[in-house]
Amino acid sequence: MRLRFFMIFVTAAILLAAAFILMKFAQGYRIALDGKNLFQKDSFKIASTGLLAATSNPDGASIYINNHLTSATNTTIDLAPGEYTVRIVKEGYLPWEKKLKIQKEVVTQTQALLFPAAPKLESITATGVLNPTPDPTGSTLAFGVASASAARKNGVFVFDMNTRPILTLRSSSLQIADDTQDNLSGSKFSWSPNARELLVKTLRSKTVYRLNAGEFNSLPQDVTATIEAIKNQWQKEEDEKAKARLDSFKTPLAEFIAKNFRVSSWSTDNTKVLYEASQSAKIPIFLDPPLLGASTQKEERDIKKGNWYIYDTKEDKNFFIGVIDAVLPVPVWLPDNRHLVFVEDKQIKIVEYDATNKTVVYSGPFEQNFVYPWPDGSKLAILASLTPQAGAASNLYTISLK
Repeated sequence: MRLRFFMIFVTAAILLAAAFILMKFAQGYRIALDGKNLFQKDSFKIASTGLLAATSNPDGASIYINNHLTSATNTTIDLAPGEYTVRIVKEGYLPWEKKLKIQKEVVTQTQALLFPAAPKLESITATGVLNPTPDPTGSTLAFGVASASAARKNGVFVFDMNTRPILTLRSSSLQIADDTQDNLSGSKFSWSPNARELLVKTLRSKTVYRLNAGEFNSLPQDVTATIEAIKNQWQKEEDEKAKARLDSFKTPLAEFIAKNFRVSSWSTDNTKVLYEASQSAKIPIFLDPPLLGASTQKEERDIKKGNWYIYDTKEDKNFFIGVIDAVLPVPVWLPDNRHLVFVEDKQIKIVEYDATNKTVVYSGPFEQNFVYPWPDGSKLAILASLTPQAGAASNLYTISLK
C-alpha cells in the first residue's frame, strides 16, 4: 500500500514538473549555455526569451533576422529580448522589412503582405470610361460610357466588383440610364450613403438627376430644385452612422475622437481610423495596462492640426502618416485592414497602417489619380490611356497584387 502511494506521489510530482517546464517553455524560457564546459560554474542557466510569430502572404518566404537567414514564414522563432531588423523575402516579390522589438515572455506577431515585383496589368474595358466613382461600400463602380455609336448604348453604368470571373465591364455591368434624355455619361456622380442611389450632375446643363442604382431608369428624376434637401438628408444619414460607430467605444475615447479627429475613413473592421487632426492635442492613454503583443513601432501621441494619422482603437496606438496634398486623393484602405493605397510622386504606393514598408506597386501611366482596391484585395483598379493616339479614350485596368 505504501509503495502504491509512493508511486502515485512520484507520478504526480513528475507531471507537475513537466507541466511547469511546458508552461515556462510556452512563456519563452530556454536553456542557455554561456561556457564551453557544461559543468563550469555559471555556464548553465535558464534564460527568458520572446517569440516572433512571422507569417507572410504568400507563405513560404525566407526570414532574415539581422541579415541572417533564420527560417521560413508561418513559424515561431525564439529570440532574446531586444530590437531586431526582420526582413522577409520571396522570389518574384518585393521585399518586406521592419524593425521589431522582442519582449520577454511576449509573442510578437508580424504579418508580411508581399507584392509582385512584376504585377500583371489587365484591361477590363475597351470602349472608354468616364468618371469612375466607387460607392461607399467599396464594391460597386459607377461610370459613364460615351463612345458607342447608338445613344442608347451610351449612358451611366454600374459594375459589381465582386463579379467573378472578371469580364469586360461593358458586358458584365448594368446600364441604369442612357443619353437620350441628356448627356448623362459625362456627368459627375455621387453615391447615397446606402449605395442604392446615384446623383448625376450634368456638366452641360447643370441638371441633377436621381437614379436608382439597381435598375434601368427610363425617366431619370430631375431633382435640381431639391438637391440641397437631398444632400442634407444624406449628410444626416452619414452623421448618424458616424455617431453609432463612436457610440461603440467607451465615452472618453469617443469624445476625444469627436473633438479632435476629422475622420476620413475607417478600416473595414472598424478598428483603425484614418484622420486629419482638427486641432493640436495630446492623445491620452486609453488602454492601461497596454495590450500584450501590440505594435512596437514608433507612435506619435502629440498630434498637430492639419497632419494625418492612423489611430488603432484596439491597441491604443497612433501613427503619423504625413501631410496629404489637397490635390491628391485621400488614401484608401485595403480590405485587409492593415494597409493604405495612395498616390505620391505620380506613383501608386501601399503603406502599412503604422507608416512602415512604404512600397511602390505601380509606376506606369494612370489618369485622374484614380486608384481603387478590389473588394478582395487581389488587385487595384486604375484609369489609364495606354494607346499612343492623341485623344484616345481612357479605360479601366487592373494591377495584380497577388
